[in-house]
Amino acid sequence: MARALVLAELGLYTTTPNPRVGCVIVGRGGAVLGEGWHRRAGEPHAEVFALREAGERARGATVYVTLEPCNRHGRTPPCVDALLEAGVVRVVAAMHDPNPEQMSGAIRLREAGVAVDVGLLESGAIALNVGFVSRMRHGRPWVRSKIAASVDGRTALVSGESQWITSPAARADGHRWRARACAVLTGVGTVLHDDPRLDVREVATTRQPLRVIVDRHGDTPADARVLAHGNALVVTAGARKNGWPPTVESVDLHDRDGRVDLDATMRELARRGMNEVHVEAGAKLNGALLRAGLIDELVVYLAGSLIGDPARGMFELTSPLASLNERTRLDWTSVDAVGEDLRIVARVRHASGETVKGSD
Repeated sequence: MARALVLAELGLYTTTPNPRVGCVIVGRGGAVLGEGWHRRAGEPHAEVFALREAGERARGATVYVTLEPCNRHGRTPPCVDALLEAGVVRVVAAMHDPNPEQMSGAIRLREAGVAVDVGLLESGAIALNVGFVSRMRHGRPWVRSKIAASVDGRTALVSGESQWITSPAARADGHRWRARACAVLTGVGTVLHDDPRLDVREVATTRQPLRVIVDRHGDTPADARVLAHGNALVVTAGARKNGWPPTVESVDLHDRDGRVDLDATMRELARRGMNEVHVEAGAKLNGALLRAGLIDELVVYLAGSLIGDPARGMFELTSPLASLNERTRLDWTSVDAVGEDLRIVARVRHASGETVKGSD
């Protein structure tokens, strides 16, 4: 199963909106007969690739797969059919499929006489597909906010200057997180001040994430680099700039106060098949997302420097906390050196006091 997880990770940048899945087929003597991983939506699933490699040797074999085999005809035939036709005698899955349209694969296999076990290395499989799990179970993507700051938590000078607080190695590492996301989201303030591209350039990928701009009044300039080449969505509170390129889509998602409804924005992205949303925004939007309970994970790069007050922080809150009991608690996932900087990955405890099971 550990090998199957390694194979699944090969699809880290390509499988959206599908989950990342790996499969290993093992014979009675323990020999590996076939391996496979899912590459992209519409192409064969991991089990099919592994079965093709195993051929007739799959009869009587055990299948290790990171996700319960699918049991419904979607873009491809059900993997359960392929496994039954191949004559495997046992299937070990890391996790159940959270997609309600694909559940019951394990049940059907058992009804056909195949031994099925689920739960081996489950946390690793969930971590690899945390966005898919969130979209299936909660109707919204997994939201990861990336922040670059000094040790004292400052993201920019009072003037707004922020390029560059962290090292080239940290910025390149940030592109790896962009590449695995389905969408990169920012606010109009960041667009107006920094004119970012928000595309993936530092790692090889065949897919660019959707670029999403939260822009209440439709102030994003028509020539903003984030709008170039299409693949962009501007979320407004009812406004659209006539000068935007025709390849740029906009959607009105306003709340009762005339602001962009951030929860509705995330649910709209989920409806579009977005599993993971990578946020690169300023303190104002970061604070709004945090207050709305929409940030699931933080990726914070800390530079070995001090900027001091008064300067911009990571999150802008509307009012001071009345007590420490109101603070947002985090669960540490990892702390690693990246070039000259530190990368901290932490998960946000929501109102329930829990974070999603599994870790990267």
